[in-house]
Amino acid sequence: MKMNYYDRIRALTKSVPVELVDFTKSRDQARTPTQASSNFITNKEQGDWAENLITRAINETSNNFVAVKYGKSDDLVAGEDGFDAFYQEFQTELDKIGKRPDLLIFNKVDFDTNLGFDISQIPHDQITNYVKKAVAGIEVRSSAFLIDRYEDAMQVRTEKFTQIALQTKEKILAEFLDVLQHPNRQNYIEILNGITAKTLNVTDFRTPSWSSSERLILVKELFGQLKTAIKEIQKRDYLSITPKVEDIKVVYKWIETFNVPHFYFQVFFDKVYGISFEQILKIISDPDNDGVLFSVETDNKNQNKTTIKINSKSGVSIASRVDEPLHESVRKEMGRGRLLFYVTFKGGCAYLDIENLQTILEVKNNDF
Repeated sequence: MKMNYYDRIRALTKSVPVELVDFTKSRDQARTPTQASSNFITNKEQGDWAENLITRAINETSNNFVAVKYGKSDDLVAGEDGFDAFYQEFQTELDKIGKRPDLLIFNKVDFDTNLGFDISQIPHDQITNYVKKAVAGIEVRSSAFLIDRYEDAMQVRTEKFTQIALQTKEKILAEFLDVLQHPNRQNYIEILNGITAKTLNVTDFRTPSWSSSERLILVKELFGQLKTAIKEIQKRDYLSITPKVEDIKVVYKWIETFNVPHFYFQVFFDKVYGISFEQILKIISDPDNDGVLFSVETDNKNQNKTTIKINSKSGVSIASRVDEPLHESVRKEMGRGRLLFYVTFKGGCAYLDIENLQTILEVKNNDF
């Protein structure tokens, strides 16, 4: 008997390492933010723009499907009157039904024109049956990068520091071998001999602290240069689709509630990539993918929350081209006369890769 969507997801959660996500534990309660920053509001504006970009692209392209705003959001930010009540209501809903994806995709025959294109402010218990009719829920994430430019730059960086590392290694062995042949330093010869273009991404050593002679100081400096080059090579070299660890549980809760397929769309300023929540669970369930297809990092740009960063190329191209939006500065006055200046985004266009979108959403070719 073929399992339904929720049953497949539930089975996958049992294979996710508890070191990454422990589905048996209740989610940690979040503290209410107390003060917004200009950077936070700009990121929120960018996220709203990305969500609107995907909504317009689907609604202007599809003959049979409709994108509807669904995610819980508000124009209020931390520090404004009413934000605390909104935030606590949001937390209560997370425990009740899980985290609403930003968008829902409906067949046009199921689209309720009376509710319209924005149901984000409607209490969940009034639209439960309607939400269950959706064919997909989409969490839209945004990234302030041009992914093609980034990948070109990372390739240049890797080639540059690989060359520096290998040249430095050869210089040490050619000019300072006598220094390293001392019994207390011979281990460094073995380390250097093990360094190749293929092993640089896993090589590590302690930089020596020698300083008792001019030649020891010189070779110590070369080891420092080698260490620096290796660190650059070992940095993550891909842009990612970024589900937060804390969101994995509440996304699962939403799927448990509605049994609607869930997806992440990562919007860059030149392309859009998408991946299913099901595929995310498959990727992080396999330890062999750790450090290859995904990494786990503490994101200091997002309140130091632990984030799973999945290589965007593990997903599929949803839009092969994006026209950049217009942007402008906005002045916002907070309490006690505090001023925030942030950036808003308007316009832009995503050119959907229809075939890939149909594949990821499992829509027949002649239906979209």
